[in-house]
Amino acid sequence: MNKMLILVVEDDKSVRNLIVTTLKAHNYRYAEAPTGEEAIMQAASHNPDVILLDLGLPDMEGVEVIEKVRGWSNVPIIVISARSEDADKIAALDAGADDYLTKPFSVDELMARLRATQRRLTYMNMSPSPDASFVNGALRIDYAANTASVGGEELHLTPIEYRLLCLLAQNVGKVLTHTFITQKIWGKSMESDIASLRVYMATLRKKIERDPGGPQYIQTHVGVGYRMVKL
Repeated sequence: MNKMLILVVEDDKSVRNLIVTTLKAHNYRYAEAPTGEEAIMQAASHNPDVILLDLGLPDMEGVEVIEKVRGWSNVPIIVISARSEDADKIAALDAGADDYLTKPFSVDELMARLRATQRRLTYMNMSPSPDASFVNGALRIDYAANTASVGGEELHLTPIEYRLLCLLAQNVGKVLTHTFITQKIWGKSMESDIASLRVYMATLRKKIERDPGGPQYIQTHVGVGYRMVKL
């Protein structure tokens, strides 16, 4: 039995049953919540390792659930929603979601996202050397503390944003293709991942760039990928 506990927050019983059946087949532990209020209670009482969250809940918006949970927990939250507009994705990510999966989804993709989240948790729990850090202009990444700052002000990054920033920093000056980045972050490369990558890069730029419209640190190579510029 996998030790990870997954909280499934979904009001549609058929979708919830599909997710739960998939989790059982892959030996994950799970808990269920059909409403936002119950999700918050379950998150507080069971301390899940990952939350799978629908945005359209009967009693409150999923974004509100994210904001409330983020008041006390950094548990990874993967949104699973039929809403596919960038504005919805950005709102969920800005509220503190870590990943976004659009319905209809394949169970293989869901499992891939969970495995990627599990790898991120393992990676973040590793203990690098105390002096491990990266500095580029006003940007500083403290690998030991899993934090990043610009001009001494700490950035509030989601785990995926942090991993993207680290990946770019570790390859500073190099153009990283969309395929390379998505394979490193999600373990595979699909059109949906590349679309998600654009959203994550937009939210990351908002946090690290003084002028996201004229980025200083992360340069876009249209149709190819992204590069961190060495300042």
